[in-house]
Amino acid sequence: MGVPKFYRWISERYPCLSEVVKEQQIPEFDNLYLDMNGIIHQCSHPNDEDVHFRITEEKIFADIFHYLEVLFRIIKPRKVFFMAVDGVAPRAKMNQQRGRRFRSAKEAEDKIKKALEKGEVLPTEARFDSNCITPGTEFMARLHEQLKYFVHNKLSTDRMWQGVRVYLSGHETPGEGEHKIMEFIRSEIGRPGHDPNTRHCLYGLDADLIMLGLTSHEPHFSLLREEVRFGGKKSQKRITAPEETTFHLLHLSLMREYVDYEFSALRDKISFEYDLERIIDDWILMGFLVGNDFIPHLPHLHINHDALPLLYRTYISVLPTLGGYLNENGNLNLARFEKYLEKLSEFDREHFSEVFVDLKWFESKVGNKYLNEAAGLAAEEAESKNGRKSKVTEAAEEDGEDEDMFEAEFRQYKRTYYMTKMGVEVVSDEFLGGQARCYVEGIQWILHYYYHGVQSWSWYYPYHYAPFLSDVRNVAGLKLTFDLGKPFMPFEQLLAVLPAASKDLLPRCFQHLMTSQSSSIIEYYPLDFKTDLNGKQQEWEAVVLIPFIDERRLLAAMGPCTDLLSNSEKSRNRHTECSLYCYDKQLDYPYSSPLPDVFPNIVHCHTRVTPIPMDAWQVSVDYVSRRIDRSSLYFCGFPTLQHIRHKFYKKKNGVVVFQQSSRGENMMLEILPSALVLGKSVFVSWPHLAEARVVAVSDGETKFFLEEPPGVQRLYVDSSPPPVKLQYLSDKEQKDWVKEVQGLTEYHNKRKGVVINETDILLYAQQLTGRKYVISQNGSVHLEKQWAKQILPFPYQVIVKDIKAFDSSLSRFKTLEELFPVTSTVFMVGNPYYGAMGEVQDSSDVINEGRVRVVFTMPCEPQLDALIQNQHKYSVKYSPGYVLASRLGITGYLVSRFSGSIFIGRGSKKNPHGEQRANVGLNLKFNKKNEEVPGYTKRTEKEWLYSAAVEELLAEYLERFSEVFDFVSRNSHDDVFYEDDIWPGEDENGAEKVQEIQTWLKTHPVSSSSRASCDLQILDAGIVEKIEEELERCKAKKSSKKVRVTVKPHLLFRPLEQQHGVVPDPDAEYHLFDRVVNVRESFSVPLGLRGTIIGIKGAERDAEVLYEVLFDEEFAGGLTLRCSPGRGYRLPPCALINLSHGSRQEQSSHKLTAIVKPQPTSTQRTHRSQLDGLNHSPRSPFIPAQVPRATVPLTPVLIHNSEMSSFQVSTEFEELMASLKISKEPEPAQKEPREQTAEPLSPQSFAQVGTVFSLDLLNHLLLYSVILCLLQGLMVCQVKLSNGLLVHGPQCQSECEAKEKAALFALQRLVTLPLSALRLLYVLRESVGKTCALCFTRGDVPDARTFTDTRVLLSSAHTETEIMNTGGLEMHQRSRITIPLRQRYLLSDE
Repeated sequence: MGVPKFYRWISERYPCLSEVVKEQQIPEFDNLYLDMNGIIHQCSHPNDEDVHFRITEEKIFADIFHYLEVLFRIIKPRKVFFMAVDGVAPRAKMNQQRGRRFRSAKEAEDKIKKALEKGEVLPTEARFDSNCITPGTEFMARLHEQLKYFVHNKLSTDRMWQGVRVYLSGHETPGEGEHKIMEFIRSEIGRPGHDPNTRHCLYGLDADLIMLGLTSHEPHFSLLREEVRFGGKKSQKRITAPEETTFHLLHLSLMREYVDYEFSALRDKISFEYDLERIIDDWILMGFLVGNDFIPHLPHLHINHDALPLLYRTYISVLPTLGGYLNENGNLNLARFEKYLEKLSEFDREHFSEVFVDLKWFESKVGNKYLNEAAGLAAEEAESKNGRKSKVTEAAEEDGEDEDMFEAEFRQYKRTYYMTKMGVEVVSDEFLGGQARCYVEGIQWILHYYYHGVQSWSWYYPYHYAPFLSDVRNVAGLKLTFDLGKPFMPFEQLLAVLPAASKDLLPRCFQHLMTSQSSSIIEYYPLDFKTDLNGKQQEWEAVVLIPFIDERRLLAAMGPCTDLLSNSEKSRNRHTECSLYCYDKQLDYPYSSPLPDVFPNIVHCHTRVTPIPMDAWQVSVDYVSRRIDRSSLYFCGFPTLQHIRHKFYKKKNGVVVFQQSSRGENMMLEILPSALVLGKSVFVSWPHLAEARVVAVSDGETKFFLEEPPGVQRLYVDSSPPPVKLQYLSDKEQKDWVKEVQGLTEYHNKRKGVVINETDILLYAQQLTGRKYVISQNGSVHLEKQWAKQILPFPYQVIVKDIKAFDSSLSRFKTLEELFPVTSTVFMVGNPYYGAMGEVQDSSDVINEGRVRVVFTMPCEPQLDALIQNQHKYSVKYSPGYVLASRLGITGYLVSRFSGSIFIGRGSKKNPHGEQRANVGLNLKFNKKNEEVPGYTKRTEKEWLYSAAVEELLAEYLERFSEVFDFVSRNSHDDVFYEDDIWPGEDENGAEKVQEIQTWLKTHPVSSSSRASCDLQILDAGIVEKIEEELERCKAKKSSKKVRVTVKPHLLFRPLEQQHGVVPDPDAEYHLFDRVVNVRESFSVPLGLRGTIIGIKGAERDAEVLYEVLFDEEFAGGLTLRCSPGRGYRLPPCALINLSHGSRQEQSSHKLTAIVKPQPTSTQRTHRSQLDGLNHSPRSPFIPAQVPRATVPLTPVLIHNSEMSSFQVSTEFEELMASLKISKEPEPAQKEPREQTAEPLSPQSFAQVGTVFSLDLLNHLLLYSVILCLLQGLMVCQVKLSNGLLVHGPQCQSECEAKEKAALFALQRLVTLPLSALRLLYVLRESVGKTCALCFTRGDVPDARTFTDTRVLLSSAHTETEIMNTGGLEMHQRSRITIPLRQRYLLSDE
């Protein structure tokens, strides 16, 4: 069931309701409930707009299993896991199901017809009919068997599931999924031993789950759902993989408090007790008046027309006069409800009066005889631009008085509504009385359904439209009773809700009833039907005007056919109970897979199954839910508006919740002043509280911070003061402080609807990442809180301290024996064997010495060094737009426009036809979203770059549709272009041309290319392919070894749920190409599987950084990330150990290391263009936003030059040096030096070294972009340097030669620049057996001329190096630089 647009409205009015699910901050839940139908639809037909989409049942089942696993792992329920599939619904729901299925079948038929008319070739396989997701179909029967297999398998094999009670309520158990869940929750709450602090999580896509959750009156209840994006295109590809999906948690604990604020004005107005629980009950009731799946909305009451605020205002004004509440635990107080509707009915007159004023003017122009007809028409237009014209059959008599005229016209207007909408000839008092009774009866039925379960299986609302509010009167004396009856059998529901187009989903003996003209119920299956928007805006909201099924006629028609059912069909046409599944280690039996070729049989099944009677969870209509005992205990992860003093008010603040500013009122929370402390544990980010450790406090002029040794992160909970140091902020730091405050103020105001007012103090804190078992010196074990390394600022106003928080993370282990039992899996976080997975052995003889015996497995590792060195050969080459433009013979503007969006409207600019626009651009860059398409486009600080694939695509586009390029070029100032302007000829059909362009674009691979953030560092697909090839070569060796060692326990990491979120090695730094191992258990990626980092996605917070990993093996649930299917995945730092980091630590050589460590992404793309180059990332080797400033000064290379009076370092050089973190390590011992010689290099070797020097220099430091051009069969290379210079090389026969010559030309230009000093840093590896760093410096050398070559003379016999500059055949003045070789440093490939 759903309430259209309700979720968006409620989320924008109350901005703090939802938060993005963050792995490290998910609250603990006891029970997880899944409304399964949303998952089934998501996994079976993710994009109904794609008529070419086909999927197998096996793939659907596998995807559903994977989705369930991911949801279970996200929430980790501790007690109950409840999966509910929709069974046979109550008759009241079937009308909505019937309309929805008829519409979906018709839309699918229309889409296929249009595709065929366009000449598209559709797959021969049958498309998936989503109508088969209905109880009783063969598909649902097979799915149920698969779900039973899945539960048996998980309970038998997955330890995380074995302590949980699993309920499976399938399609054979009557009732909607979410209502079967609520029956269970009501039953559990009613048990004597129920824990009032049970924490519930309900997953589902329907917005009315908010109301259902609130009916439980449970304090800790959250809703989990996928992120909702409004305003997107229908054709936009939906994300189906749960790993790719952003999930949101909507907290009903906050919803309860927001409702309290919404109606807080009543506290001083009502004479009876103000009871929030009763207010919430009435709030739920009011939500039904805007329509739902059981009754239509009242006329003119639309959510997007501010219907809900109207309902709330009316309630606040009328409740003080009622003497009590409207909704008494699901029982409607008719007398009070009638008074509420009477007050609300004033809206009917107000709405019509707006129309009537215009009609009076209209009457003066055209006469009274048109007044009534115009009244109906104007009222419809006021509802919607797409409203239907109404015909008026009776005329009202004129009355001289305006008031009488108004009432007469109002009555006539309503009479017209009933006659045209409901088809009645006489709108009598009896008819209106019947309408009122039906509507109130519907409200009461829904209340029972929400609070007590189904009270009548056969009742339904018999009209497509609701009465006017002013006509729902005289209902106080009604006696509303319901006959429980029985639910339909599955086949009866199928015939009741399916259209003829889906007849194949029924048993053959029933199919003729839907298609044969002799069928007694054929009129219930129209092939064509009308829809009525009835004041709505979206087509899916329209009323489907098909006849209601007559139950008696339906059953009578089915009766003779029932005997023809086969045994298997009869087995599907039944109701069965829900089942409870539990792990029982005493049981051990084989369980056969329904699809043994896809899912293996379970050899050892340990699952006990208990049937639950269908009426086991029913409650009486007199049932009263328990009232909440508000405890002062705070449950982490369940936000609350308590703890911080604030005031609240409603204001149109334009809070951004769904990608755009909200238009309605927002509930704003304005924080009032409070205090804080330094060096303590506090809670930040109110109202979504998260624990953090305060490390600094600043008022903008001074800063107090903890003076602790590196790596120390202790809490100062005792009375002793923490070590504090005072620092006075510089002018720049003070400005940065002000910017931080402004940014935090804006975020709270525009996203959370929280006004923090003036901020005098910022608090800097490290957020809690998890808990880790720590071994003390005496060998005891305890859990210790772990804090992030990253320090984040928080306004003091949103800090909460001194609250009592519930913490269930009690230590399970007290000793080393308990923490490291025999056969448990551990990972090494020290050298040697860093990152190796091992199994704990019997350690009884060494455990008292504080050691653990482990057998580690050391698999063969791929050798990626050569690939890293030659990565530029496989990387996608990108060029600026002007280069593509020059090759294509068009302007750079056209390259930029067509690679983005080009909108073409209908008609002409002077005479546009509607607002519909078609996008015929390539959609390869997205400036506002900061997204690019890997392999096609790349964004730098200054410009967009394009690959050869874009050039080929534009060339084909230009050849096919040159007229579009010509027109856009001539009208470059326009944002939208029009068909008739581009194709003005009478024989030219612009609409067909636009369709032809769109069809051509859809056939190109670019249409299915995925976007990526411009801040994402990635390896191109070509490099990833080479990594896979190396992995296959490594696998062929099959060489792995086992080592048995005793280890200090602090060097071991054991995957445990209690340590979830803790980073195994906080000091590890990650690069592309790094080898990693997964250390997260019971997740999609198998424990211990190794892989290679092929992408790094930065984030504002360290814990939210994600690494794209290519794993060595394919696995279930694996993603396709520019790699083979099923081998990619995105993982946070807490799930990985970096094997390469361990190797770097273990190396004994001194080396200069350029480290790229992912840090929070910056909105400023600082100096990126100066550092771009050929790299394993399409970005650069040094990403400024992700490189920490070096703390070690650059002093190892001593430069002496008697001819240099000064050495002025440029800003660019400073930044480059600052981005290098230097560490001294001895050279690897296994490296054999080449044979040394005391002789100088030969001219040939001399020139070769110079060429290598120039190429490597450009690649590492100076290269901005390389452009290859093919001119008359010869290759020309252009090099754009970081300082903006563009150097053209000579024409050459090969690409390699062109690059070498261009590199030398670039050096030639560099050394002739009129700079006071030019620095060229380069490493000559292993030259004559030596490794040294040379700093080439050219100052104001007299008679310096253009260099045509660079020659380096190295002599191993001397302690100094001569650098000789030569030009042409003539020797010029020699500049001499002396570099001691006693200190040797190597610039690493990173």
